[in-house]
Amino acid sequence: MRIMCFSPGIGHCQDNCTFQNLLKSLDLANGSKVRPMKDWRNTSLVYLDFTLYTIVDLDMNEQTAISYVWFYMSWKDEFANWNPNDFCGIQKLFVPNDYFWKPDLYIYEMIDSGDNAPEVPFYKLQSSGKITNAMPLRIVSSCNLDIFKFPFDNQTCRLSFGSYVYTVADLIMWPKSNSSIVNQNSLNVFASKGDWSLQAVTVYNTTYVSTGEGYSQVIYSIYLKRSSIVYVINLIIPACFLVFLDIASMFIQAYGERLAFKITIVLGFSVLLLILNDMLPNSDNTPMLGIFCCICMGMMVLSIIGTVSVSYMLDQSTTNASVPLWVRTLVLNHLAYVACFKKTAFKDEPVSIIVSGKDSDNEKKIETQQEISNNERHLEKEMNANKEVKLLKRLLVEILKIHQELMLARKTTEDKSDWTMVAHIVDRLVLILYLITVSLIFVIMICVWAI
Repeated sequence: MRIMCFSPGIGHCQDNCTFQNLLKSLDLANGSKVRPMKDWRNTSLVYLDFTLYTIVDLDMNEQTAISYVWFYMSWKDEFANWNPNDFCGIQKLFVPNDYFWKPDLYIYEMIDSGDNAPEVPFYKLQSSGKITNAMPLRIVSSCNLDIFKFPFDNQTCRLSFGSYVYTVADLIMWPKSNSSIVNQNSLNVFASKGDWSLQAVTVYNTTYVSTGEGYSQVIYSIYLKRSSIVYVINLIIPACFLVFLDIASMFIQAYGERLAFKITIVLGFSVLLLILNDMLPNSDNTPMLGIFCCICMGMMVLSIIGTVSVSYMLDQSTTNASVPLWVRTLVLNHLAYVACFKKTAFKDEPVSIIVSGKDSDNEKKIETQQEISNNERHLEKEMNANKEVKLLKRLLVEILKIHQELMLARKTTEDKSDWTMVAHIVDRLVLILYLITVSLIFVIMICVWAI
């Protein structure tokens, strides 16, 4: 619709109702290369705003974050203003971005140019000279990940917006909205990808000093929490089950079968460690879950070594080998108390000889030997008298041989019993150490995750 002009002294005002005439009157092309200030000593103030839409990916190995944000930036051009009454009430104008000087916005954490982001080639110009650049951004940035509490970890990624050329004397970056508004706007539109949930977004401005000069920055901190249910089901629960199975295998009395079972568990646990290694980045900060798995693997290996040692001790009991003195002193006299074995179980009992044939008559070894010696001397005197005494002497010699065989058998039985006792004590000590270590690391891990 054509607008007619009735004001005196103004001719052809209907020609000023077009955007083209307004753009021509502004003559933006001549001043688009330098900072648009009428007095160069004045500082340009740039307002920034930020709404986080989604976290596309948070790469644990590369320690990078890919995010989509809705970005807003505004500043004032002191040469690009007009009176709306002179142009039929035109308040704003959308102009291609190459018409204006624009701040050299730089994201300090960016590691990729983000060419895949959609571009909006127009800026909004208002009659007051305010220029607004609102557009979506795809930002590929670095993010230092702290994986000590993995998979119950919270991560903080920062995006620092600032000028790379202009110092604080020429340009100041300032947040348009405070942390509360930015956080609420981001929570309202955030689209979760399942791996991470948004906790908060905060903003503050600061000055970055480099080579003796300060550069204004607006920093947005993004707080994320990992969704840990997948890792609990696929990693933590199987690892705990394998640890409990390995502890239960300590009660298998057939040591050969126990050893085979333990080796199978160690192989399964090794697969879990490989899966965990693929999930974690290359970092000097070892996660608590990795420490837990390594300690459990070490205890499994220790229990295997204990099982092999117990099998060796039981084999020694079949070879009639005596228990070394240091083993007897260390294990039977000291470690037995730790393993809750009674010391009376390994005291040497006096050796007795069965003379009357009744199992209930037990005599001391010394008295028996003295009696045999006296009988022998008496028989020697009598044997000189008759042949019947000689026959009795022969019978007594045979009895002495039988006694020696009984003594040897008794000693063999005692050695076998000592080796068996040592094996049982060592087996129980390994079990106690296993339970204490695993329980302690469980408590520490839960406390770390709960904090």
